[in-house]
Amino acid sequence: MTADEETEGTDEAREESAGERRERWFAAWSAARLRLADAPASGTLAGRLARLLEEGAEVHDLDVRPDLYGDGIVAELEERTADLLGTEAAAFFPTGTMAQQVALRCWADRTGSTTVALHPLSHPERHERHALTQLTGLRPVHPTTEPRMPSAEEVWTLPEPFGALLLELPLRDAGFVLPTWDELVETVGAAREREAVVHLDGARLWECTPHFGRTLPEIVGLADSVYVSYYKSLGGLSGAALAGSSSLMEEARAWRHRYGGQVFQQWPAALSALVGLERELPRLPEYVAHAKVVAAALRRGLADAGVPWFRIHPEEPHTHQFQVWLPYDPEELTEAAVRQAEEDGTVLFRVWEAQGPPGLAVTEVTVAAPGLLWSPEDVHEALSAFLARLPRG
Repeated sequence: MTADEETEGTDEAREESAGERRERWFAAWSAARLRLADAPASGTLAGRLARLLEEGAEVHDLDVRPDLYGDGIVAELEERTADLLGTEAAAFFPTGTMAQQVALRCWADRTGSTTVALHPLSHPERHERHALTQLTGLRPVHPTTEPRMPSAEEVWTLPEPFGALLLELPLRDAGFVLPTWDELVETVGAAREREAVVHLDGARLWECTPHFGRTLPEIVGLADSVYVSYYKSLGGLSGAALAGSSSLMEEARAWRHRYGGQVFQQWPAALSALVGLERELPRLPEYVAHAKVVAAALRRGLADAGVPWFRIHPEEPHTHQFQVWLPYDPEELTEAAVRQAEEDGTVLFRVWEAQGPPGLAVTEVTVAAPGLLWSPEDVHEALSAFLARLPRG
């Protein structure tokens, strides 16, 4: 056997081990009785289909024919989304990545500028393999590198022209953080003074209304276009929408086709999105309020346990999601979380990652319908059981 063959075999074994570990995680989370939110891919195919059939029948006539290339139920979902956001039209996309690529490409054509101002922690910069530059030839510039949305002054004083400003609400990788309403208005105003358009990365926009104290149409009305996700907070199978003026959506649909997004049938994703809009959207303010309760209980519990260093960020969550930072190895933390799910049937935390300074790990906490049943005492008890599974330093 050659050295290359030996290396290839080792890599395959490592990948198989990682795959088995991931399956173990999902099995533990799915079987757990107590959780703050459902796992992203919990249950079985049969169970998910049965649930979609039951819940879908409550929001749409299932005796009509399936959609073909975006008509039928997909078109109805687009209309419903535009109504909720207060825009003239909306266009369904198979992914949010595609939706935003199309939006920014359209704005580049319209403004004559290929420069996009956005945060370096925003989704197009962190999670899309440089698609902005590789696919659309756009050039990103950063008004700030601070872990927050850029201020009006930073947008106004950016030392080069730009055609579009992208604002991610909330900024997920900074801890699901949001500006105040006045700050948002001022930042948008600064972009307008720079003669730039404003696009909202609203993958999680649905849950921002409690923080801003404004309706979805009021928030969206500040911008020229917005992208929203149907699965990140609404529990849909997949899919996203781009919303804005009717003329922009016409142009976006043409580019959607060119990008390969004109899918033959999308009724499962569209039906699950309608279920999410009907069932989850009205409950998001409850989740946001209870996330503050959970975060406060975690902060008290960590302090009572004498953990040498920790952070709940933001200290009071802006949405129903927030970060927890601990001074442990991320693999040890993840293993403790999985063992707690397997042994106690409780999911408090999921995957931990190494970010920031060495020796620190971070995880994201989401509070949804299952989490509403957790009292502060439940959180404290689950936290104690989790910490007990960590190695003693």
